[in-house]
Amino acid sequence: MELERKVSQLERAVESHAAVDQAIGIVVAVGKLTPDQGWTVLRETSQHTNTKLSRIADMIVAWGCAGDLPEEIRRELDASLARAQAKSNCAEAPG
Repeated sequence: MELERKVSQLERAVESHAAVDQAIGIVVAVGKLTPDQGWTVLRETSQHTNTKLSRIADMIVAWGCAGDLPEEIRRELDASLARAQAKSNCAEAPG
């Protein structure tokens, strides 16, 4: 039973990590940011909306597919993206 519980926890952790990585990729592409800045955007959006990071990641991945994001999350994501873009050299890069 203990081994099954640990395996289940590890499976959930791997799934959550994959969603976070995918969400960072989406934020990086949308915002023309570095991966570190994408991580900061996710973390800030999570903190400012009082929503678990893994939930934010899931919503952003779904948004990447369906184009739908709750208004409060979208507002904070946009604000966090703007803050990151103001500090980013990537947004100015050609291409």
